[in-house]
Amino acid sequence: MDLLQNYTNGGDDENDHDNDDEVSVISLPSKSAAPKVDSTALSLLSTSTAASAAARPLDPTQHMVSYNPTYDQLWAPIHGPAHPYAKDGLAQGLRNHKLGFVENAAIDSFVFDEQYNTFHTYGYAADPSASAVNNYVGDFNALEKNRATSVYNIPQSEQKRRRLEKKRENGEEDEVADKEEVENPASDSWLVKNKISPWAGKKEGLPTELTEEQKKYADEYAKKKADEKGEKVEKGEVVVDKTTFHGKEEKDYQGRPWISPPKDVKATNDHCYIPKRCVHTWSGHTKGVSAIRFFPKYGHLILSAGMDTKVKIWDVFGSGKCMRTYMGHNKAVRDICFSNDGTKFLSAGYDKNIKYWDTETGQVISTFSTGKVPYVVKLNPDDDKQNVLLAGMSDKKIVQWDMNTGEITQEYDQHLGAVNTITFVDNNRRFVTSSDDKSLRVWEYGIPVVIKYISEPHMHSMPAISVHPNSNWLAAQSLDNQILIYSTRERFQLNKKKRFAGHIAAGYACQVNFSPDGRFVMSGDGEGKMWFWDWKTCKVFRTLKCHEGVCIGCEWHPLEQSKVATCGWDGLIKYW
Repeated sequence: MDLLQNYTNGGDDENDHDNDDEVSVISLPSKSAAPKVDSTALSLLSTSTAASAAARPLDPTQHMVSYNPTYDQLWAPIHGPAHPYAKDGLAQGLRNHKLGFVENAAIDSFVFDEQYNTFHTYGYAADPSASAVNNYVGDFNALEKNRATSVYNIPQSEQKRRRLEKKRENGEEDEVADKEEVENPASDSWLVKNKISPWAGKKEGLPTELTEEQKKYADEYAKKKADEKGEKVEKGEVVVDKTTFHGKEEKDYQGRPWISPPKDVKATNDHCYIPKRCVHTWSGHTKGVSAIRFFPKYGHLILSAGMDTKVKIWDVFGSGKCMRTYMGHNKAVRDICFSNDGTKFLSAGYDKNIKYWDTETGQVISTFSTGKVPYVVKLNPDDDKQNVLLAGMSDKKIVQWDMNTGEITQEYDQHLGAVNTITFVDNNRRFVTSSDDKSLRVWEYGIPVVIKYISEPHMHSMPAISVHPNSNWLAAQSLDNQILIYSTRERFQLNKKKRFAGHIAAGYACQVNFSPDGRFVMSGDGEGKMWFWDWKTCKVFRTLKCHEGVCIGCEWHPLEQSKVATCGWDGLIKYW
């Protein structure tokens, strides 16, 4: 207390200290409550921590970085236990097992089965470890005894010897047959020794030469079969194939053939319009024109089949003249069909021949005939099946050829009348046919069994069918002066709400067609008119007087959305 008192009084006045010499100030030593720390180790630790923090990549789970990292540290890949999804130091993406990553063993399944069965049978197996000094594990006595053979490669003699040893061990004695038993036909030993085929010796009694009567009969039969075969070969009428090119040159200055489309041909718009006036007329056929087809995808050429036995191809995009005439039939041409790329086409005539032409050169590649009139020809629309030809015949059959071999591969013969149309639907897996028997039949491609048969008492014959651009509907030209719509779905039902009428088509196979956008339906009629209907309302949109007589065919241009080609029995082809 005295010290404290002296301490407090000592700071009051300096003069007092000078006057009072007896009072003295005591200074206490300073003490720290913190423990002593080795600052050298601390500085080394902080330096190493800072160095390691600067070297290692960032942990993406931390919320604050206590130093300024470099670009490489920010974007460095995550290693080891720092991965946020790896509790045991292994990234989740590297796992293929719940306990981590298990590598596939470089051992074949057959080799594994062999060693597994060998080990369970003999007690030893090959060691798959390459670093092992001894290549085998297990019972080495058995290994030496069996000469390291596995269960899969024991020689047959060894297997026989082991079977015999096993029998002896089990007390079974070898079956040693005596001489008498082997010579006794009633014993099993004799049967085993003298076992022969049940058919042995049966051919010994066959006669080597035929009698005179048999030879005469065989010759007559062979001659009869040869005559029948010869009749089948001469099915269609033989015609000399000719062709004439009417253009200036078959190849242009760049070496491109005349059938190649112009480079600037493309669709101008997606909206179709009804044509109003005739812009061109082609008049090369001396008799009526039965069918027209635009060149696929481009439409710069148009193919026409005439009743004057000729097939002609015309230039649509350029000069508008006839480019080539194909003369291979001696009767009227009934139908034509382009291949997918337009380089080849088919023609079917009343001379019972189907001819496959090269569009550019005009040569006939092959000819097909069954001795009946083909009413319709169609190539399979799939690009990988352009060698498959289907033809609807007058003898109620649909015949399928492989054009590579020239052989008939299938016949579909369920119709009761001549087949008029063949239309592929359902991604070309099925096709619909119509016939003079007033029915529609749906077939699976390649299977001659009808999967859907449509026939009603009120139905008429449908000689022309076309598919809607969305491939969900079929438009069928019925001979009771109306166009009927059928669904291409599973049930192939008649759409009773859609019916297009007004034209007079009874008795004529007037072609029905759609605009490329599906908004309009068009058809010719027996009075030479072209009719256009609206698809949604089913009302007549426009009527054009196109031909004198029957307007039998009509095609919408694939690219020029407001242009239509028509053909008629007056021998003219018109472009509207």
